[in-house]
Amino acid sequence: MRLLRGRAADPETDFQRTREMAETVAEDREPALRVWRPHRQVAFGRRDANSDGYDQACRAARDRGYTVLERAVGGRAVAYTGSTVSFSLAVPTEDPRGTIDDRYEWAKAAVKRAIDDRSITARTGEPDAAFCPGSHSLQADGKIAGLAQRVRQSVAVVGGIVVVRDHEAIAEVLAPIYEALDVPFDPQSVGSVANAGGTDDPERVIAALERSLADGRDVSVSTIRET
Repeated sequence: MRLLRGRAADPETDFQRTREMAETVAEDREPALRVWRPHRQVAFGRRDANSDGYDQACRAARDRGYTVLERAVGGRAVAYTGSTVSFSLAVPTEDPRGTIDDRYEWAKAAVKRAIDDRSITARTGEPDAAFCPGSHSLQADGKIAGLAQRVRQSVAVVGGIVVVRDHEAIAEVLAPIYEALDVPFDPQSVGSVANAGGTDDPERVIAALERSLADGRDVSVSTIRET
């Protein structure tokens, strides 16, 4: 398995590096993993971009110092403060973990192991009116992780986020964004590893996720340089 570390100098280029990772897996059939801290940004989904309030939501993000990005998947807006951890695991579609549901359950269990290793116990599910609502989330005193999946003809990508700290800052920026998009959102639904009693160090969470998602496979490490 290839393990990609680091990030590019700007959010747009950094986003492209994850797409390139998936494209490489589609070509050479070797799984790849990336776990990192994205730049300060708000990533909107396609449903957000089609909303009448999208322009207002983007202004709300930019006014608070967040770069705006659009992602290809259909989930709702997600905020990254710079301490938020993101992960992306790309596998060939004939990977033994099999179906979409199988990959979700395996990845969710792997993320839970990593989070539980940080001195807290997460459980499946999310509070009502959570950010980027979905069926594949983990909570501990609020939503602390969410997963999504994109499947192409020859590669499947399971990705998501873990809120390590800054849950109040995330709630603050998402409140006017979700209001503009006319999507229910409760700021109190945002949790974090630190708020649940775990570490506030993103690098420790990254290391735990790398171990858990690599699942005992040998890895070859390459680094993205922030230049």
